[in-house]
Amino acid sequence: MAIAGKSIIITGASSGIGAGTAKTLAEKGAKVMLAARRTERIEALCKEIGEPARFMATDVTKHGDMIALAEETIKCFGDIDVLINNAGVMPLSFFASRKVEEWTRMVDVNIKGVLYGIDAVLTHMLERGEGHIINVASVAGHVVRPSNGVYAGTKFAVRAISEGLRQETAGKVRVTVISPGAVTTELGASITDEKILKAGRSAFDFDFMEPADIANAIAFAIDAPPNVAVNEILVRPLAQPH
Repeated sequence: MAIAGKSIIITGASSGIGAGTAKTLAEKGAKVMLAARRTERIEALCKEIGEPARFMATDVTKHGDMIALAEETIKCFGDIDVLINNAGVMPLSFFASRKVEEWTRMVDVNIKGVLYGIDAVLTHMLERGEGHIINVASVAGHVVRPSNGVYAGTKFAVRAISEGLRQETAGKVRVTVISPGAVTTELGASITDEKILKAGRSAFDFDFMEPADIANAIAFAIDAPPNVAVNEILVRPLAQPH
């Protein structure tokens, strides 16, 4: 299996898709570097996974943190085969609610965090002539709806950044976008707009996917033959209409 033995960085690894992906990839033989701000969470996950795992406290909005993360991964594992830019925030709100600080936070984490991750690993991958960058976007990167204008904007940006990166690195670095629909995670916990919270209870009245479902999609992309690049995967719960 192509995953076995690969050195993989996962941001946002303290919960949800990041934690689920770390477990899945480690089970398949990967060496995983867990990155997140909540050190106690990633330390506990690292102990749970065991020997294939390492962890490092990381704030993706700080360029220096991402550079240090890449350097530590090379120190621990020798190389970086895959970067999974998974860290993200989703404080949905209507524009009229004027949640400007929350808009800024989404831009910092969802866009700048991805760019900083790319910058931290790309030179290393280009020098090796191989590598794989996986950016976690969202169904919101395909469909804009009331209340998700800023969040969708950040995820459209992730898809655009990924496509530009794919074209610039064709033949050397594989680039994949994973766009999940509704997943059981802590992502919605950051929503503070009461109107959104009230409306969401009825709009999402169906069974969500589990983090393992997205982890399996990520594993599929990594496990593709060396001459194949899985550029984009969109995964929704069966009952999610949009």
